Amino acid sequence: MRKLEIADADVMRIAIQQEISRSDESRYDHRLHGLLLLTSGQSCQQIADLFGEDRRTVQRWVKKFEQEGLDGMRDAERSGRPTCLDAKQWTALGRDLRRSASDFGHSGHLWDGKMLCIHLKERYQVTLGVRQCQRIFTQMGFRLRKPRPQVAQSDPVLVAVL
Repeated sequence: MRKLEIADADVMRIAIQQEISRSDESRYDHRLHGLLLLTSGQSCQQIADLFGEDRRTVQRWVKKFEQEGLDGMRDAERSGRPTCLDAKQWTALGRDLRRSASDFGHSGHLWDGKMLCIHLKERYQVTLGVRQCQRIFTQMGFRLRKPRPQVAQSDPVLVAVL
């Protein structure tokens, strides 16, 4: 029988490893396959080499499995980074964002990530990046609104009506 080969095996290996890491379920299956190989006589080092993992990672899988069984192979809940704003500040920020940015002395009327960065630093003494500030809009249920350009030489009264 002819040996089957995958074209660009190194690239495909990386793509497959990335696919495994995308979901909790595929990582769970990945760990189970590693344990299955271990029960058939493979060493932790052999499994690590085959799976592209560190030997200590496979050893942790075994230890976790021995302590917790199949449930130990599932990803644990992660708390994530602690929030910079407490519940009271979060509510106040929601009220702030429902008002015009110019009400707080900012240039412009609409909020964006940069303006929210400045506002958080000035009003709440919290420093966040622009991208994190953009995520806050989503978390609070706001959507992006872009300013409508005003055509040169248009009637401002008519524009306001439209």
